[in-house]
Amino acid sequence: MSPGPRTGHRRRLTTALAAILALPLGVGAADGAPAEARAAAAVQCSVDYKTSDWGSGYTAELTLTNRGTAPIDGWTLRYDQTGDQRLANGWSGVWSQTGKTVTVTHADWNKTVAAGQAVTTGAQFTYSGTNAAPTAFTVNGTLCAGAHQPPIAVLTSPEPGATYTAGDPVPLAATAAAADGATVSKVEFYDDTTLLGTDTTEPYTLTAGQLAAGSHSLYAKAYDSRGAAAESAPVGITVAAGPALVATPAQLAVRQGESAAFEVRLSTRPAADVTVAVARASGTTGLTAAPATLTFTPADWDTARKVTVTGAASGTGSAVFAVTAPGHTKAEVTATLLDGDSTYDARFLAMHAKITDPANGYFSPEGIPYHSVETLIVEAPDHGHETTSEAYSYLIWLQAMYGKVTGDWTKFNGAWDTMEKYMIPTRADQPTNDKYDASKPATYAPELDLPSQYPAPLDSGVAAGRDPIAGELRSTYGTSDVYGMHWLQDVDNVYGFGNEPGKCSVGPAAEGPSYINTFQRGSQESVWETVTHPTCDNFTYGGRNGYLDLFTGDASYAKQWKFTNAPDADARAVQAAYWADIWAKEQGKGSAVSGVVGKAAKMGDYLRYSFFDKYFKKAGNCVGPTTCPAGTGKDSAHYLMSWYYAWGGATDTSAGWAWRIGSSHAHSGYQNPLAAYALSEYAPLKPKSATGAQDWANSLDRQVEFYRWLQSDEGAIAGGATNSWQGRYATPPAGTPTFHGLFYDEKPVYHDPPSNQWFGFQAWSMERVAEYYHQSGDALAESVLDKWVDWALSETTVNPDGTFRFPSTLQWSGKPDTWNAAAPGPNAGLHVTVADYTNDVGVAGAYAKTLTYYAAKSGDAEAKRVAKALLDGMWQHHQDPLGIAVPETRADYNRFDDPVYVPSGWTGAMPNGDRIDSSSTFASIRSFYQDDPAWSKVEAYLKGGAAPVFTYHRFWAQADIALAMGAYAELLE
Repeated sequence: MSPGPRTGHRRRLTTALAAILALPLGVGAADGAPAEARAAAAVQCSVDYKTSDWGSGYTAELTLTNRGTAPIDGWTLRYDQTGDQRLANGWSGVWSQTGKTVTVTHADWNKTVAAGQAVTTGAQFTYSGTNAAPTAFTVNGTLCAGAHQPPIAVLTSPEPGATYTAGDPVPLAATAAAADGATVSKVEFYDDTTLLGTDTTEPYTLTAGQLAAGSHSLYAKAYDSRGAAAESAPVGITVAAGPALVATPAQLAVRQGESAAFEVRLSTRPAADVTVAVARASGTTGLTAAPATLTFTPADWDTARKVTVTGAASGTGSAVFAVTAPGHTKAEVTATLLDGDSTYDARFLAMHAKITDPANGYFSPEGIPYHSVETLIVEAPDHGHETTSEAYSYLIWLQAMYGKVTGDWTKFNGAWDTMEKYMIPTRADQPTNDKYDASKPATYAPELDLPSQYPAPLDSGVAAGRDPIAGELRSTYGTSDVYGMHWLQDVDNVYGFGNEPGKCSVGPAAEGPSYINTFQRGSQESVWETVTHPTCDNFTYGGRNGYLDLFTGDASYAKQWKFTNAPDADARAVQAAYWADIWAKEQGKGSAVSGVVGKAAKMGDYLRYSFFDKYFKKAGNCVGPTTCPAGTGKDSAHYLMSWYYAWGGATDTSAGWAWRIGSSHAHSGYQNPLAAYALSEYAPLKPKSATGAQDWANSLDRQVEFYRWLQSDEGAIAGGATNSWQGRYATPPAGTPTFHGLFYDEKPVYHDPPSNQWFGFQAWSMERVAEYYHQSGDALAESVLDKWVDWALSETTVNPDGTFRFPSTLQWSGKPDTWNAAAPGPNAGLHVTVADYTNDVGVAGAYAKTLTYYAAKSGDAEAKRVAKALLDGMWQHHQDPLGIAVPETRADYNRFDDPVYVPSGWTGAMPNGDRIDSSSTFASIRSFYQDDPAWSKVEAYLKGGAAPVFTYHRFWAQADIALAMGAYAELLE
């Protein structure tokens, strides 16, 4: 019986994934004829044209979609301007203008547009007079059809944040309009994914009765006469179990010497007059509210009454005002007193209020943050109401900043408690850890190149090294349990595995969140090729061996549990705890967070598993699974934060085995020198174990060196390194540079899409470097930031109207010099180019934070200016009722039909009965998507329609934006 150790772990596909997946390699012309002439006859295309206009100039974004069945191999797009518009500059193609005719030709990297996929290009223009859109586009000489625009739906009733009483009818109303000569055929109304009813005539209305008590996310979905459909932005409401008082907003920012107001009303008509009292329940006396009483009658019960909160001329802090009345559930409003000139703290509080409002749909009933408000989204999580350890860590960080701004640390402590309860496996989840043998940590299985090469054979003939920290951790904490987050959770138990904390595969009837896994079949396995499976596999679902024999090859299989940790998320939680301790102590409230800070130190102690080679083999120049020596102590540590660590064992407590592995692959985007600094040098966070703090000190030095080693000639940070080439200790190509014996890997861990392309990894990672530099003044970190910031700013455009663009997809060439700590090489042969640009708001938040911390320490005026411009641009242009978001064209959603490799003859079933066999596709084993309100948009695309457009509210993105506002307020405002 063997544990089947984990072989991979995948994270984010970017919000610019449509662009990434539309970038196949170019092909030369075999016959010497121009690509335009050769491709012209076969072209079937559409062009979408969008602008951002500021009166004297504008940016134009053109999306070319290949609607044919063959690739477009080289493209030239032409159109005529309608006025005096003049080209200033362009990107993602070669732009030119002659008279009124604009021509854009492919770049090398986006030359080929696969069937059903799209490529986006853009440019900036100046003009005077009018700026009408062009009316016709040609590609390779062929006139393109204009893409039919889907209808527009707006839910006009109820109001966002409204509260009703269970049993009362909820009035729904929507407006809808069709485009391009089509007509609206019907409007459907949804509660999350449940269809409430349909109206086919205008005005579009529905009365929803008997909505259950709780939070509800309501949508309207319009269909047109051409079969296109689109859903409205969601509106969150609350249904109270009985008569309730409603106070909005629930959070209020009040500047010193000024006032602000909230409104109060009743959730249902009373039988008699109701007198409502408003009083401060707790907090600073620098905030007062008036009037103290309000009266509602049966005739005007739903007419809002205003309460004004006034701030003192000095001081800061928060106060909770209770709104009470006999027979009604009370409401509370938290008001925060801010400095008189504070703008960005007020924005932080506004974002925090939107994110944490239960009616807005970011959280499950248990208080778990979803990956996104929207359910139909496929990235690393393959459903929006899954969640990741990343989301939990962002919640902890968000609530740390809330404590900093308001002085209220209960939400920070509560966020850690929620994470600990639901995302750290309990003793019952990891029942055989006490059987773990540190001298035999796991059975070797090679990582293979393609999913079709799996299952990977287990090979007990390959010696693993000794786990050097298991005994130390056990003696320090008195337990064999691992204190780290699992990475992926099916919060609503959509799949139906029912792996609730403390339970194993109890099925679709389970009420709590369910632990799941996906990626496990090598670097080429994209999310579209995964088979989702339970962390605790007791053979209830899947095939005769559950799901185990899809991944590892063995003579027999045992029922088992297994968990995977994403180290960047645990490190972010430690990072948040560090700031919480700093900020709370500045307020004289250090004792309020000391308990959580101690738990964060413990988490950091276990996070050291990410430092070690997967099978604890010797780190450095490790070639050959049998010839690379087994580690005998800390010589198996590379001291970088790797892609994962994992642990598992038998469900049968009498079976007597468990396993643990590290990871050999280190990605630049996962490093966190601020966490390493806190765990090695900040006393409250130093781990209790004998060697924990020193290990983190070693890691801090190694991480900062790693950034310097991977810095390109231009300034961007390249992919990473590995101790196990191809995941099986293969021999790397001759001339591969090394870093402390680790081999340079341009795209470590995953290749579809390449893991080094997303600018978000640059922003995430360099933000941590900037925080570390801000706190320590480290000279090497400063030099890396100086060069990186110069490069990033040179590739960032802020337009006169406040809109912006920065890098999205990066292309790499060359390689770094082999590392020499005494005299680091210049990396003159390592280069980056920007393939395309984006206004991704989540990445913009992380990027703005990077510039903020850097500018605050260095005094760089341009970094400060651009940080402010990004924050102001998002606030001005991209707000909506749920937060800040931008539309995204998801050309990658044609992959819903991608085959999922299942070996011939293997059959099984998902919990809902979806069959798993060699003909399975991504969608066929996820039939629940067909019940999603947004599915028709994907379905239309799969039938040859336009790529669907979604506006997503990802939890991490909203939190990052809020945190960026708070950081700017603290450091630069």
